[in-house]
Amino acid sequence: MRKLALYIIGIVIIGLAIVGAYLIIENKTAPKPEIPKVVKLAFTEIARNGTVPISIPANGSLIAKNRLELFSEVQGVFVSSAHDFKSGQHYSQGQTLIRLDASEYYASVQSSKSELYNLITSIMPDLRLDFPEAFQVWQQYLNNFDMESSVKPLPEVSDEKVKFFISGRGIVTSFYQVKNLEQRLSKYTISAPFSGILTEALVTKGTLVRPGQKLGEYIDDSVYEVELAIGKSFGDLLKVGETVALNTLEDNKTFDGIVTRINGKIDQSTQTVKVFVEVKGENLKEGQYMEAQLNAKNEPDAMKISRKLLVNDSEIFIVRDSILDKIPVNPIYFSANEVVVKGVPDGTEILTSPIPGSYPGMLVKANRSDSKTEQDSSQLAN
Repeated sequence: MRKLALYIIGIVIIGLAIVGAYLIIENKTAPKPEIPKVVKLAFTEIARNGTVPISIPANGSLIAKNRLELFSEVQGVFVSSAHDFKSGQHYSQGQTLIRLDASEYYASVQSSKSELYNLITSIMPDLRLDFPEAFQVWQQYLNNFDMESSVKPLPEVSDEKVKFFISGRGIVTSFYQVKNLEQRLSKYTISAPFSGILTEALVTKGTLVRPGQKLGEYIDDSVYEVELAIGKSFGDLLKVGETVALNTLEDNKTFDGIVTRINGKIDQSTQTVKVFVEVKGENLKEGQYMEAQLNAKNEPDAMKISRKLLVNDSEIFIVRDSILDKIPVNPIYFSANEVVVKGVPDGTEILTSPIPGSYPGMLVKANRSDSKTEQDSSQLAN
């Protein structure tokens, strides 16, 4: 009985193995599903060439066009100013920035004026007797002589004998000594040559100022300049007097500047040319950072595309009968996000956005944006 049971179990196992093998074979011979062919969507537009303005981006900091570094040429105590001599203080043209104590030097000037007056007075009797025609002129000069004001020029002398007589008495020498002292006396007072603001104050009232000492800085806060560095290839395209748009980084305000100077020297380290743009406007501050767009030139028969569409720096993809293809182009100018190219025939259907894994011969479905293309083309033409 035991052998019979084992025999029956063996037959059952063999039968199950045969059935399992049959099922496996049937599953292998089942037909494979067909994989659908994927056609990628391509966003395109019709190329239309036109005149493309090329703008060169540049940046720089504002610098006051009119600035004055205040230095002392004489020695004295700082006694007064038209306003508090502190940073941020405004002054009008002609107002006193700094006045030093000049009482001692003023006395020396008055003493020299007195000596000149006495010298002229001493020659008057001789002029009355020897040169009566010159006496009235010099008498009038003495009558108008004012010790409190600047010495007026000596009377003009046409007679050689009178000229030698006057010079021999030391009057001309004394006159120029007085004028020299008066010139130095004027340096005890520093006045504002233009309306502006004090940006740096290094002394206060009561300070003993010495010759050559820096006192502060004074600028005209109504007009500034921006120093821009542009590539040497565009240096000869800019002209003095051209308008430049300047933008602030903080609040993105726009100001109109004018090119006032172009340096004739190329920086050897950067191969750039310095361009100076004058700008005026409210709320501008020295040192403020500005961005500029310089209109270099207009490129005819060109178009502007995204830099992402450029392949190998000299080719772009186009669509011909739903098939991708490549054509060569000539890049003219690269900006941060766009490139100006030439050599694209009008009417060519080009991509507006790159396709991942694209290659020549790839089957695509074109989605053309004609309205956008026409709008862009009209802007280029204008």
